[in-house]
Amino acid sequence: MTREEKQLVQNSFEALHDVAQPMVMLFYGRLFELDPSLRAMFKAPMKEQAAKLVATLQVAVDSLDNLDALLPKLRDLGRRHAELGVEARHYTLVEQALLWAITRALEGGCSAATREAWQKLLRTISGEMIAGAG
Repeated sequence: MTREEKQLVQNSFEALHDVAQPMVMLFYGRLFELDPSLRAMFKAPMKEQAAKLVATLQVAVDSLDNLDALLPKLRDLGRRHAELGVEARHYTLVEQALLWAITRALEGGCSAATREAWQKLLRTISGEMIAGAG
């Protein structure tokens, strides 16, 4: 990612800080709209699941200047998700739902460049997780 893209992600994530939990709930609602069968994959309470996702996004945003260090952890996470039944096609749905939720949560403060920067980050994350699933 370019320096500008990293800055866009960091700034927008900071703007999401106060609405992170509602944004994540929007994400899950949208994800289950896109594929209702995915709901069965989530065994933990949604509030707990939402907290995990926010924490994961925080780690990714905090690691933007050193993504290479995060890649082995993402591959391991992908392996664990595959053991739970997550398939490569699910990552596209996650990306779509998360971009949709971020855009909604930023209430018009999400430029095309910000959206593209997030998409690039999410595709990097997905790619590593899929690679870990083997």
